[in-house]
Amino acid sequence: MSPWLPTAPCTPGHCAAHPSGGRDHPTERAGAVLAVARLTAGIGAVLLGVLLAPAAGLLPAPARLALVRSWLRAVVRAFGVRVRYEGSAAGADGPLLVVANHVSWLDIPLVAAVLPGRMVAKAEVRRWPVLGTLAALGGTLFIDRDRLRALPGTVRAMTGVLAGGGRVVVFPEGSTWCGRARGRFRPAAFQAALDSGCAVLPVRIDYRPTDAAAYVADDPLGASLWRVVSTRRIVADIRILDPISSIQYPDRRALAAAAQRAVARDSANLPSPSVHQRASSRSAASSSFRTPA
Repeated sequence: MSPWLPTAPCTPGHCAAHPSGGRDHPTERAGAVLAVARLTAGIGAVLLGVLLAPAAGLLPAPARLALVRSWLRAVVRAFGVRVRYEGSAAGADGPLLVVANHVSWLDIPLVAAVLPGRMVAKAEVRRWPVLGTLAALGGTLFIDRDRLRALPGTVRAMTGVLAGGGRVVVFPEGSTWCGRARGRFRPAAFQAALDSGCAVLPVRIDYRPTDAAAYVADDPLGASLWRVVSTRRIVADIRILDPISSIQYPDRRALAAAAQRAVARDSANLPSPSVHQRASSRSAASSSFRTPA
């Protein structure tokens, strides 16, 4: 792994441990039967999407988009996650660079369900069973995190999508964080907004309870899935903020900082006084869902 990749100090043991129950969390855990039912329903909904993808590709664009959005919401709901959307996507037409903080694999379907666009993801996702196929069919822009020289090409691809009137969705923290703390918005992706002259749309993602949804460091996907389905109730709050004009900012660093400030101002949670308040010195290999700066 390249040492320049962003890292987070969040670890599964400290940030994503399942609530232990007891007096402080008397009803946090779901029963085993409900958990298995949710897991089965969620995986079934994902597989149904794979089976229907070829037929959906024959539909007119508006109908296909509506179907995909409904399917994504059904997948998240099947895993037992309740979602609350705030703000309006009605004015989010035309080319937009959508940027959001990154907590979980759940972020991807949650954002795509309301703001569909070309996702930017690590190249490893392409090789994931089922999910990799879906990501490729959805037009995901895959980036090789280990090759810094490949980054300008990815930015050019993003610029091409935006210049053509499309929408690109990226998580500029470059790695998943636990939700109680967050990382710096890396500026590289924002160059695409400057080059294409499009606006940036910040999105704030919060989960309750945060530890159940967080997918950090070397957390296995299977463990994260089980933690989600075996939590009695997870609520995801997706807040769409006001767009930021790229014309107002002279360079990508200033634009990235403006988007980060917008998300931070909207946050209802303060960082806990812990390891999350300082930069991590851990190896980049221990951080999951990384995308480069």
